[in-house]
Amino acid sequence: MAISKEKKQQLVADLSTLLSDAKMTVFAKYEGLTVAELQELRKDARENGVKIKVVKNRLVKVAMNEVAVYKDTDTTGLTGQLLYAISDSDEVLPAKVLASFAKKHDALQISGAFDGTGKNLSESEAKAMASLPTKNELIGSVVQGLLSPLTDSISGLTGGVSDVISGLEAKASNE
Repeated sequence: MAISKEKKQQLVADLSTLLSDAKMTVFAKYEGLTVAELQELRKDARENGVKIKVVKNRLVKVAMNEVAVYKDTDTTGLTGQLLYAISDSDEVLPAKVLASFAKKHDALQISGAFDGTGKNLSESEAKAMASLPTKNELIGSVVQGLLSPLTDSISGLTGGVSDVISGLEAKASNE
């Protein structure tokens, strides 16, 4: 069933807004997935703050032309049945969500990505993004690294104080 011109214009406007705010957009072939599997993917994505869009590639290209950073982006890779995973908060999460889902469902195949600056990433680059830590994981490791010397110092002081107290108790019991 064909959609009206007004509906298409609304879809393009919504996509333009999503793409202009996006830090990463990963696209994947999904031919062979069932509706239930697509719903499972959408649920996983939603839990991670990623939006999944299944839209005609032509409409995505029109939306990209309306966003300044994507005007000169190569869109020749946008062919076939594609779904788009978009995140406005993390550069790695769309690739991670799709890669995790693809491990359980062979029908989903990551095809490429666009970063927030409009750069077109190849299939291998998009898959490599999935192996990177997320923003929250990076923040956690930095905090752990910063707290490590403090934790070590406290542990050392705690051990030293208990040794001093044990020594004083031993000395007191001998007298």
